[in-house]
This record gives sequence, structure tokens and C-alpha cells, in this order.
Amino acid sequence: MKKNVISVLSTVAGVIIGAGTTGKIIGKSCKAARDMSEKHLALFLMMDRWVEVKQEKKNLESYFMKNNYEKIAIYGMNYAGERLLQELKESSITVEYGIDQKADEIYTEVDVLSPKDKLPNVDAIIVTPIFFFDEIEEQLSKAVSCPIISLEDILYEV
Repeated sequence: MKKNVISVLSTVAGVIIGAGTTGKIIGKSCKAARDMSEKHLALFLMMDRWVEVKQEKKNLESYFMKNNYEKIAIYGMNYAGERLLQELKESSITVEYGIDQKADEIYTEVDVLSPKDKLPNVDAIIVTPIFFFDEIEEQLSKAVSCPIISLEDILYEV
């Protein structure tokens, strides 16, 4: 009888511990999925604003010229970074280089440096991964003295 009680108690304890562990794993998975969803929503809304800017016959060059940013760097050379590079290609703004954590894996028209590299002087650094802007700005501000600007902010100021 004692063995049966111990067996039942250990089974119950195992189920409780397993459920708790599973709950933590599911909770982490849900948080990761929610974070990813929020990141992609922010990117979608920014890109939607960019389309709106283009439909209003505006361009980003005007923002850079108004602020005397002639030579810039682009942080984040994924979709938005590539679009920004292409938009500025035929403008008077020079994209000196890109910055990306995966610099070694990116092939584009400009040199791409790691955020840990010594970053050459530019008039401004434009951050395209807007969801992580605060963290990126904090990291870059220790390495450069130029303005660090979110692409999203530019799109709402044009």
C-alpha cells in the first residue's frame, strides 16, 4: 500500500513539474512569437508610410538635404536598408557604408561593416531595424558622434 501511495505521489509530482516546465517553454515561445509579430508589424507600418510618402511625390533626399546630411551610413542592410540604398542611389546623398551584425554575410553595392568595427565619420547614421532602435542607438552612441536617426522618424518628417 505504501508503495502505491509513493508511486501515485511521484507520478503527480512528475505531472506537476512537467506541466510547469511545459508552461514555461510555451510561455517563452509565446513571448518570442509576440515579439516577432510586433517587430514585423512595426516594419510593415513603416514600409506602408514609405509607400504613402512616395504616393505624395515626396522623397527622402529632401530630408537629408534640409538637415545637411550629405554622407550617411545605413544600419541594417536587410529589406529596408536595401530600399533606402536604392532610393538614395540617384540622389545627391552618398551612402558611405552599411552597418549590420551579419556584415560578413551581406553582399551589396556598399561596404558593410560590423557595429563592432571602427566606423568612419559620416553626417548621420540611419537605423532601419526600427523595432530595436533604442538598443542600437545606445550601442552606436558609444562609438560615433554623429546623429543616429530612425528611418521611421525620417518618414514622418518628410
